[in-house]
Amino acid sequence: MSQAPALPSLPCRTDVLISGAGPTGLALAASLRRLGVDHVLIDRNAGIQPGSKAAAVQPRTLEYLDRIGIGAALVERGKKGRGFCLRDRDRILLRACYDRLDTPHPYMLLASQQTTEELLVRRLVEVGGTVHREHRLMGFSPDFPGVTATVAGPGGMVRALSARYLVGCDGIHSTVRTAAGIAFPGESPEQLFALADVRLAPGRQSAASEDAAFYLSEAGLLLMSPLSDGLHRLVAPVPPGTAAPDAGDVERLLATRGPAGERQRVREVVAASTYRAQERVAERFRAGPVLLAGDAAHTHSPAGAQGMNTGMQDAGNLAWKLHAVLSGAAPGALLDTYHRERQPVAAQLVAFTGQFARIAALADPAAGRRRNALLAAAAATPGITDWLASTLAQLDIAYTSEPDLGVPRPGTRVSPLVVRPNGLHWTLAVPGTPRHGTVASGLGSLAVQYVPSLPTTLLVRPDGYLAAAGVPSDPAAVIERLGQYLPQ
Repeated sequence: MSQAPALPSLPCRTDVLISGAGPTGLALAASLRRLGVDHVLIDRNAGIQPGSKAAAVQPRTLEYLDRIGIGAALVERGKKGRGFCLRDRDRILLRACYDRLDTPHPYMLLASQQTTEELLVRRLVEVGGTVHREHRLMGFSPDFPGVTATVAGPGGMVRALSARYLVGCDGIHSTVRTAAGIAFPGESPEQLFALADVRLAPGRQSAASEDAAFYLSEAGLLLMSPLSDGLHRLVAPVPPGTAAPDAGDVERLLATRGPAGERQRVREVVAASTYRAQERVAERFRAGPVLLAGDAAHTHSPAGAQGMNTGMQDAGNLAWKLHAVLSGAAPGALLDTYHRERQPVAAQLVAFTGQFARIAALADPAAGRRRNALLAAAAATPGITDWLASTLAQLDIAYTSEPDLGVPRPGTRVSPLVVRPNGLHWTLAVPGTPRHGTVASGLGSLAVQYVPSLPTTLLVRPDGYLAAAGVPSDPAAVIERLGQYLPQ
């Protein structure tokens, strides 16, 4: 009888220790592995947790997942939704379609967090990485220039691990954040949400919509998204103390908050749980050798399907910067730009989703009718739904305060439809036609791509954002001056 291969034991030292193997930690580990950065990924759980709450992958996240090699596999496993809509029972108030977005992925991919994690784990293993399961970070102490972490493994065995950097991807109750003394302020009390993945009995209304739908009723908010394999994901705020919903609970939520035209019947509850959401952003995303990402750095209402996506984009921003610093290509101060770029994104996200959740939760019937009338009026205003689609798709995130004057601005996203991604390489996009039929070639860590329609040369960061415009078209000259194009 063959035995499963033993996992490698925990080493005594590493360049990067990642605590937490959710989507953020897995995306960071897969990115670091592709960049050749030595790291260790630990997680307290024995495996991927079922019934996880995220259910949508936004276009900007898919663009990054393409870079690390799982975008196509995830799209194959998910369901393409055209966007989202706000409804008052059977009446559509506002619909934001992704069809016209400037991206290779003009849709909201409806896929469970569990599916996303499964594919991230598979990709991590494919590139030679692993997850050290049932390993818990107990704490850490400064050990210049990094930290010495105390890790408890299976059976309670405790080991010390020295790391140049420690990244907390360990969720809302982050041990890393607490031990680092980083404040996690927020204004809103915890809100309990019920979550259920169900199969509905056939019927007119139970036919899956292509949209993720936010139902706004006098009884409360209900989020409903079709998933693959005939599943629907339902999320609803519920009173404190509410248990995980059963089939009867889900049917009551649908009857009081969902479509009104037909009684919905639940054929099967595949997974159900409750979870608490808060609105908080860490004061700092970096404290010396300690960094925070994902829910450890920010948490908010589930409205808008933003949380998991924001965490994986944290990972994309941080991975190449860790590589640049650890390889000696950039000073350690480059990691300060991780906080400066990502913390404002998180703060804006918490404000946006919090405001949406409060508007959706209006209990006064008259206020609710006024809200619905305003939403319907907004939907009829030119440009509003396109702006909303771009915002929720996270394509408008930029790391610059410079006004848009119609010229390329460093810190803005470069569409993959203009400059094709080349893994996690820096990319030099040069105006002109390819020489000798070569579309892209590599020179060290720099890929060169010829784009006939470009008005000027562009230098694109590994995370898909513009580093500089108007740079030399000679790759050797760009590599020599690469430090000049790093974010400040």
